[in-house]
Amino acid sequence: MHPAPLLSLSDGNAIPQLGYGLYKVPAEDARRLSLDAIDAGYRHLDTAAFYENEREVGEAVRDAPVPRDELFITSKVWKDDNGYDSALRAFDRSMSKLGLDVVDLYLIHWPVPSTDLYVDTWRALIRAQQEGRARSIGVSNFHPHHIDRLIAETGVAPVVDQVELHPWLPQRELREYGAARDIRIEAWSPLARGRVLGDATLDRLAAKHERTPAQIVLRWHIQLGNVVIPKASSRARIEENLDVFGFALDADDLAAIAALETGERTGRDPDFD
Repeated sequence: MHPAPLLSLSDGNAIPQLGYGLYKVPAEDARRLSLDAIDAGYRHLDTAAFYENEREVGEAVRDAPVPRDELFITSKVWKDDNGYDSALRAFDRSMSKLGLDVVDLYLIHWPVPSTDLYVDTWRALIRAQQEGRARSIGVSNFHPHHIDRLIAETGVAPVVDQVELHPWLPQRELREYGAARDIRIEAWSPLARGRVLGDATLDRLAAKHERTPAQIVLRWHIQLGNVVIPKASSRARIEENLDVFGFALDADDLAAIAALETGERTGRDPDFD
């Protein structure tokens, strides 16, 4: 099985393009599934305070037969902890649960513009990076205008924006915005929570390439240049999701998937959260 390639980040670090997402992975399963993912070849684990499985992910990192410096660990500050002091306390809690001295990527989970605290939260993340406790810092669920404000008020741009992104919601404008500013776009809900997989177009492409519809969609993400973090609840699905580097979609395939765009979200619009 081909390993996920590393993509450069604007701060000089690098991120594995495909990782294992732990959203809604129960704590009692998170250590085992994280170890399964590492054993299968993943080197990128994505958790968050809100997922309530940071402790188990940290255990997997320590128990894995892979050096810590070969693993890329992401966590996030939950929206209830936005604000400078609150975010610093939340960061300390996450680091304690993970049992790590340094996290590879730390994100603001949601901007929550109604509270007007995300710039202060960003200043806390900048401090964590300056102190050497977070190698890279970024955001999640931010629109371009939210990022513009961060840059204008702090002079520091996020290296990653993790957003809902799938064939129904390809986020074309955001991807163009990120490309112009060297901000990597990372896809959560890359399969629209599995709902996109019943599409006849994906079934046709899966038959053409002798792959599953999920592998077709994940390959589409890879060829768009997205970082992508599919969730899986079994060892078989974990392996299937990583096995997307041995084939390629052609121009007709990509055009067919582009035609699936509807703008439909499975989550909330960040401006209204």
